[in-house]
Amino acid sequence: MALQGNLRDFSPTQLLNLVNLAGKSGALLVDAPGEGARLVFRGGKLAFAQLASDADGAQGSLAEVLHRAEKINDAQLNTLRNRAAAMSDKELGLLLINSGYATRQDILESLQSYYVGIIQQLFTWAEGHFKFENHQDVPEGKIPLRIPLENLIIEGARQMSEWEQLNLEIPNLDMALAFTDRPGVNLKKVNLNVEEWRVVSYINPKNSIRQIAKASKMNELEIRRIVYSLLQAGLVKLVRAEGAPTQLDGLKSAFPGVQPQEQKNLITRLMDRIRSI
Repeated sequence: MALQGNLRDFSPTQLLNLVNLAGKSGALLVDAPGEGARLVFRGGKLAFAQLASDADGAQGSLAEVLHRAEKINDAQLNTLRNRAAAMSDKELGLLLINSGYATRQDILESLQSYYVGIIQQLFTWAEGHFKFENHQDVPEGKIPLRIPLENLIIEGARQMSEWEQLNLEIPNLDMALAFTDRPGVNLKKVNLNVEEWRVVSYINPKNSIRQIAKASKMNELEIRRIVYSLLQAGLVKLVRAEGAPTQLDGLKSAFPGVQPQEQKNLITRLMDRIRSI
């Protein structure tokens, strides 16, 4: 299948659908502004995925993937970096299983989550070029999987619709966040998940949303989802990088404040709540 073109003409979900329906084997190479990806398929199923930014470093290595999935701790990661840096992922996987540091299921689940996460990032790319190369296989030493594409395609269609809406609401990740003036808020009744609390802990007019996403290891879709939920809850507002408040079309106006000291007290209570989790 000789296929190449622009993401403006063929969306990522359309490309995956073509690969799935044709049951193709080969590599889909995507070059987008600031990032790229390599997806390898076997018989119409996803076997391997890697971001271009991870290809030349250790970020896409099995050790890093397991660490991000919290299957190994910091000390174990540092040990593997120092003593097993020359090992392939297959060799390292066998070592970890035989040593009791990780199970086969741990490895397969972590890799699947990593590969699927790359696909999910791909769904947010609206610009870029792609090329499908036949006869390209999983890089030597990497661990191949067999992930069906049907559910990914369905999720991708839903995600692209969500992405379009979130991109309208929060078009610029270089904006910052600040807490709104909401005196008397009972934080014990604020029901935030772990990821939302993590974002809240970084909220500061000096920190851009993009910086918060990087510190929290979230992609653009994930950070937009959380920021949007916090905006809708009235807990935060968008501000310019220099700290001047601004309002984007489609977002509800922030709750009016009364005294700066009350806002300071709200921030203090939020931070105390975060530390208690």
